[in-house]
Amino acid sequence: MSEKIYIFDTTLRDGEQSPGASMNMQEKFRLAQQLVLLNVDIIEAGFPIASVGDFECVKNIADNIKGVQVAGLARCSIKDIDRAWEALKNGENSRIHTFLATSDIHMQHKLRMSREQVLELAVASVKHAAKYTSNVEFSAEDATRSDIEFVCQVFEAVIEAGAATVNFPDTTGYALPSEHGEQIRYLIDNIPNIDKAILSVHCHNDLGLAVANSLAAINSGARQVECTINGLGERAGNTAMEEVVMAVRTRSDQMNIHTDIVTEHIYPSSRLVSTIAGMPVQPNKAIVGANAFAHEAGIHQDGVLKERTTYEIMNPSDIGLTKGNLVLGKHSGRHALKDRIEVIGYSLSDEELARVFSRFKDLADLRKEIFDEDIEAIIMDEIIRIPEVYELVSLGVMSGSMKMPTAAVRLKIDGVQKEGAAIGVGPIDATYRAIAELTGTSSKLLFFSVSSFTGGTDALGDVLLRIEDNGRVVIGHGLDPDIITAAGKAYLNGLNRHVYLQKEADKK
Repeated sequence: MSEKIYIFDTTLRDGEQSPGASMNMQEKFRLAQQLVLLNVDIIEAGFPIASVGDFECVKNIADNIKGVQVAGLARCSIKDIDRAWEALKNGENSRIHTFLATSDIHMQHKLRMSREQVLELAVASVKHAAKYTSNVEFSAEDATRSDIEFVCQVFEAVIEAGAATVNFPDTTGYALPSEHGEQIRYLIDNIPNIDKAILSVHCHNDLGLAVANSLAAINSGARQVECTINGLGERAGNTAMEEVVMAVRTRSDQMNIHTDIVTEHIYPSSRLVSTIAGMPVQPNKAIVGANAFAHEAGIHQDGVLKERTTYEIMNPSDIGLTKGNLVLGKHSGRHALKDRIEVIGYSLSDEELARVFSRFKDLADLRKEIFDEDIEAIIMDEIIRIPEVYELVSLGVMSGSMKMPTAAVRLKIDGVQKEGAAIGVGPIDATYRAIAELTGTSSKLLFFSVSSFTGGTDALGDVLLRIEDNGRVVIGHGLDPDIITAAGKAYLNGLNRHVYLQKEADKK
C-alpha cells in the first residue's frame, strides 16, 4: 500500500508575501474554503503576531473552517507562540508552526547567536508550544545551507521536546535535486528519533527547482510538502502544489505514494488564486496554464484526435478543466445553472448563486452560447466582492485612428451620481483619467493585463491590474464583454479595494 504525502498549503501565508498579493479577510476566508474542497491536509493561514489583521484572519479561519488542520506561524518567541495559539485555539487540531534559522550565515548576521543558544531557544520554544497542543511543527530556516550535523542535533532535540513535524526548508532556493535528496536521506539515517515525527520540506524556486527538489525529497523519505497554488510566493515563488500533486498521481508507477488532494478542484483553485492575487498564470505554466493541454502542431493534433494519450499524459478533466462545451442559454433556469456550477467544481451559497444567476442572465441576453469558462469568469467576479464606494453607472468612449480618444463616465459615488469626461492617449487611458477626476484620486497604474476565457469576438474580457495609491498597492479585477468597460470596472474595483483596506486600517 502506498504511503501518504501530507500537503501543507501556505498560499495564505507565504504565497501572500508575493509583491502586491496582499489579501483581505474576506478573500483569505474564501480561499480557505476552496482549500477545504481541494482536501489539503494543513492550511497555514498566516503569521498572527505580524499584525492585527493577520491575527484576525487566522482566528476567523481557525474558528470557522472545519475538516482541516489550520496552522499559524510563530518565531521562536514566547510572545509569538502565545499570540499564535490565541488565534488558533478554537480550531480542529490546530498547529503551531515555529521556526528558527540554523545556518551559520543567519546565526552570525541575523540572529547574532551561537549554535548553543539556537539549540536552547528552539527546544524551549517547542516545549512552550507543546503546552498548548501536541500538533507542533519546527522549521530550521535556511536548512539547506546549514551544517547538516547541527540540523540533526536540533531536530533530535525538538522532537524530544514535543515537535510532531520537523521541516527542512530550502529558504533561498539554493539546493539541487540530487543534493536535496541526499540531505533528506542523511537526516533520516542520523536522527535517532526521526520515526516520532513527520519530515517536511519547504522549497523555494529561485533556481526554478522547487518542484524537482520537493520530489527528490519525497523519494528520499520526506512525507510532507509545503507548497502554494500556482507556486505563488516571495521572489521566484514556492513549490507549486498542483505540479507536485499531479506528478505524484501521474507517475504512480515510479512513486509508491499518494496525496488526498481532490484534483478536480485544482483548476478552479488556480483561477481563484490568480484573481485574488492579481497575478495571471503564464500560458505555458505546467498543469494550469492556458497552453497546458493545447496542441498546435498538426502531428500532435492528429494523434490526440485518434487517441488522447498519444500526446496527453493527463486528462484535462482530472484537474477540473472543461473544454468550453455549450451548456446553457438564455432560457436556462437557476437549477440548471446551479447543477452546472457544481459540475465545474464550485460550491456557492444561495446569496452568491443569486448574484451569479443575475449576471448569467445579463450575459445570455447578449450571447447565444454560454460556455463553462464564461460561468467560471462570472463566479470569479462575483464571489470576491468588496463594498462599492465607487460604482460604474455608464461608460461611453470615442476612439480611432482619426479621432481623439475621449471617455464619458457616469459614476455613483456613495450613492450620488456624478459624471465627467476626459481625453487620453487611448480609450482606456481616457477612461482612467475621467474616473480619477470624478473620484479625486491619483493612483499609479503598475500592472495591466487583459485576457478572455473563450474564443470569439464576443468573449468575456477579463482585466487584472495593480495600482498604487498613497503607498498602498492593491489589485483590481473587471469582467465584461466590452474590454473598455472591463478595464473601467477593474480600475474602480482597485479604488474600492483601497478604500476598504484604508477603513480596515483605521479601525486598528
